[in-house]
Amino acid sequence: MSLPSSLPEASADELAHSDRLTTAICKAIDTHKGWLSFEQFMQMALYEPGLGYYSAGARKLGADGDFVTAPEISPLFGRSLARQCAQVLQAIGGDILELGAGSGVMAADILGELAALELLPQRYFILEVSADLRERQQATLAERVPHLVSRVKWLDALPTELTGIVIANEVLDALPVQRFVIRGNQINSLGVTWQLGRLDWSEVRADAQLEAAVRHVEKEIGLALPDGYSSEINLRLGSWIAGISNALQRGVMLFVDYGLPRAQYYSAERTRGTLLCHYRHRFHDDALIHVGLQDIGAWVDFTAVAEAGVANDCSVLGYNTQAHFLIGCGIDKLLAGLAEQGLESRLQIGKQAMVLTLPGEMGERFKTIALGKNWDAPLIGYSVRDMAASL
Repeated sequence: MSLPSSLPEASADELAHSDRLTTAICKAIDTHKGWLSFEQFMQMALYEPGLGYYSAGARKLGADGDFVTAPEISPLFGRSLARQCAQVLQAIGGDILELGAGSGVMAADILGELAALELLPQRYFILEVSADLRERQQATLAERVPHLVSRVKWLDALPTELTGIVIANEVLDALPVQRFVIRGNQINSLGVTWQLGRLDWSEVRADAQLEAAVRHVEKEIGLALPDGYSSEINLRLGSWIAGISNALQRGVMLFVDYGLPRAQYYSAERTRGTLLCHYRHRFHDDALIHVGLQDIGAWVDFTAVAEAGVANDCSVLGYNTQAHFLIGCGIDKLLAGLAEQGLESRLQIGKQAMVLTLPGEMGERFKTIALGKNWDAPLIGYSVRDMAASL
């Protein structure tokens, strides 16, 4: 992927904001002797207090933002996930914890469906790092499910104890990653420097942790990555999953994101990695422009998610495409239940379902993985197809 020939112009205020963040990043580069790892850069670009993409006040989701997520496309997504939540809540009770709840639409759809099923959680926790998204979530829930808002509680950190289900839609891709490049037999770390008046790529020899992680990948896929090959690797994933596992006493973690099993993620043909930036519904792979104004993400290595789960006392309950998961949760039955609506409404909802499930849309590119803690019962989301053997 390369930078589009043209991106929408940023306003003067937006450019000024980006310049302030770039100045902060340059100070960090100076502090680190002229070179900043990409992981540190991505952390600042997305989460620097008051300046990062998710920490400032810019509109992110929807038609007037930078990208649209599945819950924004159709309530069928949240209602289907609610069916999976219902199975867990019916068995063990407890709470729901949503990580990074976006606009709050999915939370509203899940709560509304669970109320209809008479299987509401005791509490619906939302852990959200973005202050403006938290305000938007509160407004969305107050508008859509005002009678259920009392069950919702916003958190600044993971709860100390939780029984129930943890859900995260398009969260894993936003965890800061390391970037690396192969130079002969050597592994280099790709980072950021300031040259000729702009941010630029620069590389240094990988430290022991990054080198060990890349060698582990090569061993697992049975392939020495070729000279010039570059990609991403998430060294924070293990501790991140560990934190959730420590909080979850019994129940299920469910992650939905774009990604691949390791053998496909690090295929010899994928020589430039998976970095993906979103800016006003354009996508490209130049993370060093529009700093603080664009989303930055990397595809998810779902094998690494499974490994992190197993290393933290969890079992892999299932892995499949978004399409197969939604079908397992009964999206077809939800569609059939809308037969009494008018033709125009049914056509619109049908188109939404196609976007969520068709291979050329989100259905195959997005995957789901479920991890269980003191839970080993089959989940309905994997009743149609389970691809866990490919991890």
